[in-house]
Amino acid sequence: MYRIVEMTDTVRIPPDKMGGEMKKVLEELVHESFEGRMTKTHGITVLTTDVEPLDEGTIIHGDGAIYQRVKFNALVFRPDVQEIVHGIVCEVVEFGCFVHIGPLDALVHMSQIMNDYVSVDLVNERLTGKETKRALEVGDDVRARIVTASLNELSPRESKIGLTMRQPALGKEEWLEEDRKRRREGKTEAPEEAAA
Repeated sequence: MYRIVEMTDTVRIPPDKMGGEMKKVLEELVHESFEGRMTKTHGITVLTTDVEPLDEGTIIHGDGAIYQRVKFNALVFRPDVQEIVHGIVCEVVEFGCFVHIGPLDALVHMSQIMNDYVSVDLVNERLTGKETKRALEVGDDVRARIVTASLNELSPRESKIGLTMRQPALGKEEWLEEDRKRRREGKTEAPEEAAA
């Protein structure tokens, strides 16, 4: 999910920035150029640090700017299929809910929330299991597994990430604690298993 990677790339230093302290100018340009940018290789760049110039820079005739190769460390977020993630429910929709996982949102389709028939209450932003009576609302902490990830480099917010919460040890944090308590008490059957 989150990783620190070393990157090298080129930034354009416009003429109006050339009088300032070069280290600060390069840090500012790297922040502006790369933070929030998505690549298929690394995912979305969340933060850049430790910016260093790699050469003297190149001036292109007729431009007036300096093109400077730089090396920097980047904190990146890349959702990998099969990875277990923690998130917060941010929106309930007719077909499931969206969950914040890092800087992106992922969809949990209603068929992947629990082993129970799920009813949707859009007014109260709640999903409820028919037999188990377990409810999922905006603001709930959940643990899920990534089942699909299609990253959109041009518009990171439009990336499509699918989650499931139907396997053991996945779901709303309160449900997981209830299941652990049942196992400690010797009751092996969880409410979802009884409903199935």
